[in-house]
Amino acid sequence: MNNDNMSLEKLRSKAIYQNTIDTWISMCLENNIDWYNVNDYKKFISYLINSKLNLKKFPLCIKESGGIYERGKDKTKFAEELSNLNDINSMAYTIKLNDFNIQVIRKFKT
Repeated sequence: MNNDNMSLEKLRSKAIYQNTIDTWISMCLENNIDWYNVNDYKKFISYLINSKLNLKKFPLCIKESGGIYERGKDKTKFAEELSNLNDINSMAYTIKLNDFNIQVIRKFKT
């Protein structure tokens, strides 16, 4: 694997179970995609659900989820926007970043 595709592996090295917001951001960074798009995140979650991956609802504490990412985009604000939508595709989930799930994640196209 080349160095361009290391973000998901780096995330997995921190903990094999991750929340889908951090997973989304890592996948987007690997592909040079703007992660700060709520509608694309919802499409990503729909794709994961339809792919039958084992997702567990994740009680994300918005105030502790923060951090500034590329070009100063705020993860806390992104999570707050998602929480206001209140549908199954705008929630945060826990996902196991095993090899199979990472392969499925990398097949997602916005």
